[in-house]
Amino acid sequence: MIRNNIELLTRGVEEIIPFDEFKKKIERSEREQKPLIVKAGFDPTAPDIHLGHVVLLRKMKHFQDMGHTVVFLIGDFTGMIGDPSGRSVTRKPLTREQVLENAETYKRQVFKILDEKKTKVVFNSEWCAPMSFSDVLSLTAKYNVARMLERDDFNKRYKSGIPITILEFLYPLVQGYDSVVLKADVELGGTDQKFNLLVGRDLQREYGQEPQVIMTVPLLVGLDGIQKMSKSLNNYVGIDEPPREIFGKIMSISDDLMFLYYELVTDVPREEIENYRKGIRDGTVHPKDVKARLAREICAQFHGMEAAKSAEEEFNKVFVQKELPDEIQEYIIPDNEKQKGKIWIVKLLTLTKLASTSSEARRLIAGGGVCWEGMKVADDEMEISLPTEGILKVGKRKFIKIRG
Repeated sequence: MIRNNIELLTRGVEEIIPFDEFKKKIERSEREQKPLIVKAGFDPTAPDIHLGHVVLLRKMKHFQDMGHTVVFLIGDFTGMIGDPSGRSVTRKPLTREQVLENAETYKRQVFKILDEKKTKVVFNSEWCAPMSFSDVLSLTAKYNVARMLERDDFNKRYKSGIPITILEFLYPLVQGYDSVVLKADVELGGTDQKFNLLVGRDLQREYGQEPQVIMTVPLLVGLDGIQKMSKSLNNYVGIDEPPREIFGKIMSISDDLMFLYYELVTDVPREEIENYRKGIRDGTVHPKDVKARLAREICAQFHGMEAAKSAEEEFNKVFVQKELPDEIQEYIIPDNEKQKGKIWIVKLLTLTKLASTSSEARRLIAGGGVCWEGMKVADDEMEISLPTEGILKVGKRKFIKIRG
């Protein structure tokens, strides 16, 4: 049963190109009760899905819930080329082994959002790998260099004399060819993928197909409120993280940013969101309560509402009532790490993996982010006398009970 809700489908969308074709496709699908083929491609270049990916996945879920055919395309072949989007230098391709390992992690996580029984998962190596050199030449003849150089990042690199490999030119062609093979009606992608999505429209025309409509969604701003969400920038919320970690991270964002998250990562009605805005402006609603609901909504998507409520209770206990969490990991100092009845605080941070390196441990201490037994550690030369038992805390949410 196809039942479309254009308001929900267009919520949080940056662009629909062209909108009149989109409207015609939507109306025809409902009139003929024929599902649209809605495609979104993911290159498995990083193994963890975060809220930035969720913006796109939720839009896929909206189509899915309305009865359309959702195709989750894993670009195991394009992943070995390396997407040049937004890059000022040639991207290093991944190995086949890296791509497949990351793809399996994607498949496991994506069904926290999409309905596994209703999702068609495909790998573009299915049709790309068997292509002969003659097939590839035929594909390249469908597009020209002038059009390729219209792409902003290619154009800047070309004018600056920065090398662009022919391999990189192939990436948007292969992504577009995926749409030809799948006969896509709609392709979804981030705003940084606009050029690649448009190539798909052009190639479908070249192959005699009705061109797909493209829908772009914004790149979600990360926890820092400045740059797009990225694991490499450590400003992300991973959907596989524990409920209390997700809840705590959402509570750390700014009051202004939370409304963008409401719009892009929840289905809370716009009327309710606007009432929250007004309530905060006139002082009848506290921003913390509004943010707590956001944190519950997001946490519940991946772990269920009970886990979200438990995470909220623990958050309030630790940050409002200033109590310790119910569950704290314990670390027993090995005998071979005890030097003359003492242990260096920097060494302890690395042993407990609260810091990955001694340099990071020193930075955490310098930034005032390390506490021992409720007292801020001010000196990275500090040593703790042994035997001891106490709570080591880093940042706002990381606690470890030390014994030794």
